[in-house]
Amino acid sequence: MAPSGSHAGVVSFATRLNSFAVAPERYWGPEVTRPTVPQIIERAATVRGLGHVDLNYPDHVAAAGAASIAKVVRDQGLAVNGLAMRYYGNPAFKLGAFTHPDPAVRREAIELTKRGVEATAACGATLLTLWLGQDGFDTPFQADYATLWQREIDAIREVAAHDPTIDISLEYKPDEPRAYSLLRDAATTLLAIGDVGAPNLGVTLDLAHVLYAGEQPAFAAALVARRSRILGVHLNDAYGRRDDGLMVGAVHTVQTVELLRQLRRDGALGVIYFDTFPDLTGLDPVAECEANIATVEAMLQVVDALDATPELDQAMTIQDAVTAQRIVQRCLLGAR
Repeated sequence: MAPSGSHAGVVSFATRLNSFAVAPERYWGPEVTRPTVPQIIERAATVRGLGHVDLNYPDHVAAAGAASIAKVVRDQGLAVNGLAMRYYGNPAFKLGAFTHPDPAVRREAIELTKRGVEATAACGATLLTLWLGQDGFDTPFQADYATLWQREIDAIREVAAHDPTIDISLEYKPDEPRAYSLLRDAATTLLAIGDVGAPNLGVTLDLAHVLYAGEQPAFAAALVARRSRILGVHLNDAYGRRDDGLMVGAVHTVQTVELLRQLRRDGALGVIYFDTFPDLTGLDPVAECEANIATVEAMLQVVDALDATPELDQAMTIQDAVTAQRIVQRCLLGAR
């Protein structure tokens, strides 16, 4: 196994901010029941090894303003990795944001997203993530698919053109809250990016979403790198039936190592964001995040060891699965 630090400087870590509102009495005492966004940022900053946070727009930004919240983040020794759009503020968006049948509602969603682009710039960040879970359908004959698709493409193109210096990353997911999401897998998302044709578009890979889209994570990453850019990496884990938000490596250890190796080979390893849900069961979010960081650092050492083993590439060239697995398990487990 490669010595610790051989990959130093390549990867930084970010985290889901809402996780740090869980069990506030553990950190602030019984007098705090609903921590403010600055308080949540303060708690996140206690995670050893954390360098960034992601902010939801408008949830985390609207009250204080983007520049003020970004200053809070910097004052805690962190940086803003990017902003993520959230559309649940308007109940009308349940029937679609960019694809809603009412043009006034569609326009509201587009303008909200443009403000998100502006807030991203005000935070000193360059990445805005769009998870368009409201855009889809639930039953056959509910909508005209060509119309939905064109509305999605037109809206994404308008948002991307609002400020070409801000990268717009599409985070796909098979379903939830809609029964069938328009942007549900890597191939469909790449098709949308091709139709939009904007140079500042790319893809966010969320491991749990990839798994329950029925995809092999490293293969999905390779496809995206071939046709577009990987702008965001969300690590977590799941059993492949829903968005479980488990700790990194809890279930799909080998696939996560393969994904990290693929990302590094494609030059797509930068900030890794932990989209995990310690708040669902009351885990200590600081300890959970530190465990995720330690896991990824250990996995990157395994990647170092795999890259230092030419026999692995030789086995992969001839699709010798037995030899490849022996090498991977030896690097992971010390198996002979």
